[in-house]
Amino acid sequence: MTTNSPDISVVVPLFNEEESLPELTAWIARVARDHALTCEVIFVDDGSTDGSWSVIEQLRQEYPFVRAIGFARNYGKSAALYCGFEAAQGEVVVTMDADLQDSPDEIPELRRMILEEGYDLVSGWKKKRYDPIGKRWPSKFFNWTARVASGIRLHDFNCGLKAYRRKTVKAIEVYGEMHRFIPILARQAGFRRIGEKVVEHRARKYGHSKFGLERMVKGYLDLITVLFMSHFGRSPMYFFGGLGTLMFLVGGGTTVWIIAGKLWKQMHGLPLRPVADQPLFYLAMLTVVLGVQLFLAGFLGELINRGSSDRNKYLIDKKL
Repeated sequence: MTTNSPDISVVVPLFNEEESLPELTAWIARVARDHALTCEVIFVDDGSTDGSWSVIEQLRQEYPFVRAIGFARNYGKSAALYCGFEAAQGEVVVTMDADLQDSPDEIPELRRMILEEGYDLVSGWKKKRYDPIGKRWPSKFFNWTARVASGIRLHDFNCGLKAYRRKTVKAIEVYGEMHRFIPILARQAGFRRIGEKVVEHRARKYGHSKFGLERMVKGYLDLITVLFMSHFGRSPMYFFGGLGTLMFLVGGGTTVWIIAGKLWKQMHGLPLRPVADQPLFYLAMLTVVLGVQLFLAGFLGELINRGSSDRNKYLIDKKL
């Protein structure tokens, strides 16, 4: 980190939020001024189709600390955060949504918790929410599931308002739709000092929510993915190879037992049942075949994992 690095970097992913950007920028500037903080605001325009980029260009002229990244198309929030993290230079990095539902007034305290209390990551908890009940209750259930599955005691995994130590955002790899599980990714990367702060949740002032049922479905699929990746992402052979080997041994052992039983009965002149007439024989053979396939899947996964690089490539159309 250079000596000219700002005290805070505020990363703001956005999609079609042109109405809220001027108010949000002025609010962040006021907070930074009142607390004598140097800052940079990094807007990441995730392929907006409204006038968001034009508004950002105007804000850039008024506020020198504004920086911006514009995608050529919509890649999703994870891609926006990934590129924002790459560009951030502040000693503390804060993320917030662009819809004014997150309050910039929380920034100084979040920064203090990082620097003085030693947290690597502090996640906001919107204890009192103004969302409709159709969004609140699925969110509560989702967070409960993530809390139980991951062992991280947070109430709101998907809160957009978070603060990070700079080295944390440089180490984690946010891809796909994994922005919901950044605390899990951070712990996986070795950052275990994860805290929580109750933050203000404000009713949406402009635009409309992007929340939909499909996000809940994707959320649970992503939870399974991130938990699998946290345990076996670097060595898929441990999972697929281990399970495949077990199935192969069970199926092969059962097949040998069936055939040996038939031979023993033949030697002693006992009534016997043809092997081909026994359903268990076919189940055993199926288990053997599936075991071999799982083992090969683990082997191919290892080859792909070792040979892959530059996973995150996003077409950035413009920068400020």
